[in-house]
Amino acid sequence: MSVLLLRLAGPLQSWGSAARFTRRGTENAPTKSGVIGLLAAAQGRTREADLSDLVALRFGVRIDQPGSRLRDFQTAHHADSGKAMPLSERFYLADAVFVAAVEGDRPLLQLLHDALLEPHFLPYLGRRSCPPSRQIAMGPPQDTSLEMALREAPWQASDWYVRRLNREAEREGGTAGPETLDLLIDCPPSSTPDFSLRDTPLSFDPRHRQYGLRGVRGGQAPPPMPAPASGAVPPHDPTEVLTVAAQTTGRPPTSGTSAKPTTPADSPLRST
Repeated sequence: MSVLLLRLAGPLQSWGSAARFTRRGTENAPTKSGVIGLLAAAQGRTREADLSDLVALRFGVRIDQPGSRLRDFQTAHHADSGKAMPLSERFYLADAVFVAAVEGDRPLLQLLHDALLEPHFLPYLGRRSCPPSRQIAMGPPQDTSLEMALREAPWQASDWYVRRLNREAEREGGTAGPETLDLLIDCPPSSTPDFSLRDTPLSFDPRHRQYGLRGVRGGQAPPPMPAPASGAVPPHDPTEVLTVAAQTTGRPPTSGTSAKPTTPADSPLRST
């Protein structure tokens, strides 16, 4: 099996697993239905198209930057009649960053990767009002497991978020950055899930949308830091500055830290 990693980052995201009338909520992490819809749109599939191959992909997500919940109270009027539309509440995740992954056969994942680079329909992070701020595909499919890919993918948090965590750690005298990142992964049929979500898309057809239950297993992983730059370490001589200064002034450099500065004989600071 192979794994395709997806970077889901944007000013706003909204991943609803249930919507009732005028209240549209969001989960704390991307849903399988939302990500499958994003991939299907990138391939140009219509809402009535068969989704069985995408639904069969194993799904997981890592929360790199949880963001904050935002409530939007919306009012609207009909464009033609001017009649007031029903009031609605919509919830979003602001400044969140996730790493999602799908596991399956490499040929299908390669097609999805290529579609994300040149999408047929523009991809959105749960809703049309939520465009991504970065390239979604993190690279071509990898020959690894879903769990290993999520544990080893570089931490995708924003620079400002990392700086904020570092400042908080300095104030509290702790370790910089989060100790762990939360994982949410499809639970194998043979295991007992930690909880269930009704976010498995059976049909996106507006005439009869259908979603099935999905077992989810939670986990944690330390944030993988970027690998250090490779290559030979450049030469460094800490006494080079002193040597250059001595050649410029004609005075030999002073070695050691115990040497005391000399005081001229006519200085008023010289003791008698």
